Amino acid sequence: MATKKMNRRQRIHMRIRNVVKGTEKRPRLAVYRSSKEIYAQLIDDVNGKTLGAASSLSKNGEVFTGTKIERAFKVGKMIAEVAKGVGAESVSFDRGGYLYHGRIKSLADGAREAGLKF
Repeated sequence: MATKKMNRRQRIHMRIRNVVKGTEKRPRLAVYRSSKEIYAQLIDDVNGKTLGAASSLSKNGEVFTGTKIERAFKVGKMIAEVAKGVGAESVSFDRGGYLYHGRIKSLADGAREAGLKF
């Protein structure tokens, strides 16, 4: 059952990737969701570079508390700050084949609240 679910998500993700492209001025905001954590990257597909990243793992000593949805909201705010630092005000949102629901939606709402446009 799990492999069927992963194959379905990968097919959906490839369909999305055929449409969503990132540039230096408007990078692709790619989201990956594991069972415990959530990760976000800003990717320039033209040059093949990752411009910035944020995740719910604590790298600089910051401890995320709360539910997974609340942590995803904080990651959305962090990735918006990273995007502003790179000079991108708007992004192309790549939900990674996941449904726009729960943690994915919470991450997007956090990024929008911090001023990111998509």
